[in-house]
Amino acid sequence: MRVVVQRVSRAACTMDKVTTGVIKEGFLLLVGVTHNDTEDDVRYLAKKIAALRVFSDSEGKMNLAIKDIGGSILSISQFTLYADTHHGNRPSFINAARPELALPLYEKLNVILCDEYGIHIETGIFGADMQLDFINDGPVTIIIDSNDR
Repeated sequence: MRVVVQRVSRAACTMDKVTTGVIKEGFLLLVGVTHNDTEDDVRYLAKKIAALRVFSDSEGKMNLAIKDIGGSILSISQFTLYADTHHGNRPSFINAARPELALPLYEKLNVILCDEYGIHIETGIFGADMQLDFINDGPVTIIIDSNDR
């Protein structure tokens, strides 16, 4: 499982001009699932995301986690994180999990972050063509892959 974590000062997701999720300060998560991912991968990523200290403390150092600042998460499913660009110019998405595996794991990540870590979660629409509007604060962008433990 792979997640791109972007520290944002605001983020919003729309689909067909309808807002599906909007947050102020926090994280924009782009979440990709591959074939061999399990709930263990989900729990690993949830713990890492919740504990990630990339928000500034009173001295301006990246020392605070999302809960410390009362931040929220906009979580977006992103199968293109598993694009294979080795051959030709048109990416292959063979490494992305099928929706019947990816959707439950994506939803489980959101539930764990909310219920177990107490972080407010907004989402896009799984598998939909969405538009994202956000301000990457810093910019801070971190990639966490559960296969890199």
